[in-house]
Amino acid sequence: MQPYVIFTESTGDLTPALIEQAGLQVLPMNFNLDGQSYLDYPDGREISSHTFYDKLRNGSSCTTSQVSLAEYEDAFTPVLEQGQDILYLAFSSGLSGTYQSSCVAAEMLQEKFPDRRIVSVDSKQASMGEGLFAYLVGCKRLGGADLDAAAAYARELAPKVCAWFTVDDLMFLKRGGRLSGAAAVAGTLLGIKPVLHVDDDGHLIAMEKVRGRRASLDALVKHFQATAQDPKGGTVFISHGDCQEDCDYVMSKLKALGVTDLHQGSIGPVIGAHSGPGTVAVFWVGGPR
Repeated sequence: MQPYVIFTESTGDLTPALIEQAGLQVLPMNFNLDGQSYLDYPDGREISSHTFYDKLRNGSSCTTSQVSLAEYEDAFTPVLEQGQDILYLAFSSGLSGTYQSSCVAAEMLQEKFPDRRIVSVDSKQASMGEGLFAYLVGCKRLGGADLDAAAAYARELAPKVCAWFTVDDLMFLKRGGRLSGAAAVAGTLLGIKPVLHVDDDGHLIAMEKVRGRRASLDALVKHFQATAQDPKGGTVFISHGDCQEDCDYVMSKLKALGVTDLHQGSIGPVIGAHSGPGTVAVFWVGGPR
């Protein structure tokens, strides 16, 4: 089998342990916090998750940017020079231009390395939804799948990864343009918590409005029960924005349903800049989304 490497981005919010288990290479994405530039490494070496969210709570401003063509070239070139091909699993095209940029980079590099292959697949997901997608594709490669088989599996898997989440601070959705200022203020006063998901095109969609934090967390479990393909045997990921107790609550509910392959992680700065502290998200393979 022709050797190949699977790349994805740090927007998948995978832990270092999960990255190692799946044999993945992760590109750290850039973000700017109060005028200082950082790279979003999975191990949080430049800024910890807790420190990042504390800064957001205290009014810090954060902006994000996608992987540049130069960064793709720097990451991919050594692999291609070693005679290996590349499968790139990209952040949702419905939320970022990363996937399109990876395709442009692939075309440029294949002119330089005509004997090598670079295949990009759109995850149509974010945070650990993208992470779950990449993790499962990585496990396929480790199981012996060649590049074509892994890419085919990735394309088949993408529409089956379900993502449901809730946020605690509506003002972050307002800043991202996903909620009007009036709705954010009214919702905050009334204790309304939105329940959102990622749709078939990889866009972030508000689906429900519930009153109270506990009800919004219970809604995530409800959607898991309704759509999970293998509720007890399937792999389930959960991520959170510096709210471990709420994450633990949802995990306890999932375990009570018989979920055994359950992994948690932190929502990194690139995603967390838009969702804010207090976000909880659950990801699984199911359908329909």
